[in-house]
Amino acid sequence: MVRIQSILCPLDFSEFSLIAYDYAQSLARHYDAKLSVQHVVQPLTSSYPNYPVPDFYNNARHDLLGEAEQKLREFLKEHTHNGTQPESVVNEGEVMDSILALANQKNVDLIVMGTHGRSGLDRFLLGSTTEKILRKARCPVLVVRKPVNRFVKPEDRRDPVHPRKILSCTDFSKHSEMALKYALSLATEFSAELTLLHVLEDVPRSPEVQSVAAEVLRDLEALVPREAIDWCTIRPVIRIGKPYQEIIQLALEARSDLIVLGVRGRSALDLALFGSTTHRVIQLGTCPVLAVQI
Repeated sequence: MVRIQSILCPLDFSEFSLIAYDYAQSLARHYDAKLSVQHVVQPLTSSYPNYPVPDFYNNARHDLLGEAEQKLREFLKEHTHNGTQPESVVNEGEVMDSILALANQKNVDLIVMGTHGRSGLDRFLLGSTTEKILRKARCPVLVVRKPVNRFVKPEDRRDPVHPRKILSCTDFSKHSEMALKYALSLATEFSAELTLLHVLEDVPRSPEVQSVAAEVLRDLEALVPREAIDWCTIRPVIRIGKPYQEIIQLALEARSDLIVLGVRGRSALDLALFGSTTHRVIQLGTCPVLAVQI
């Protein structure tokens, strides 16, 4: 059983982190989870760590932290809905290190973060902070990018995010089994339709593929606990092709609101190959992606 009791949402006051904050609020409400928001101020002296620091730098640092705390308070006052009472934290340090340190300190169950648009170089690099968090976080990470999906409704102040169609992808490995648990939990919490996808790769399109697909379909159905059928609609689907391409295409066709993917462990080889499927779906897809690590 998936338990989400603590959620961390890093904020940089951009439109992307505002969208992520809407997701974090809705998830916190549905799971009755504690929500922490964090803003990180990078040190003024980080570019010249070996030089002496004059007094005016210390004064500027103090002012900068004070302004960040005030801005965070104003942000939360303006954008917090549905009675959520988040804990706010302002840190000074490198962004990635500060986020990971706070996530570990609070033993959070989920990180929700926005990442920038899909134009130019960013489309391929995701943004160094987001990519590093995905690689190193010890908990699942929900990455929210543009465009904003139709199910985000800022005018619904009580619940601005309510996914109705969730796509979960499995290759029958342990990490995808864990991802399915999260997908089932989310589908149950939001009364959403869940599509369970398996992609057959390097399989020739021939009469024999039908028997292979029928066997895989039975395996997909066996993954779903019987009790889950009472709480949400589950649809098994099989595709043939490159996994990331088929995942993105099906998400478009089904108008999925959220994709849930398992990420392999953090061995050197896994990190080197991180971008093969999960990374590309986050890069090129049009809806948020929950990356679940084990």
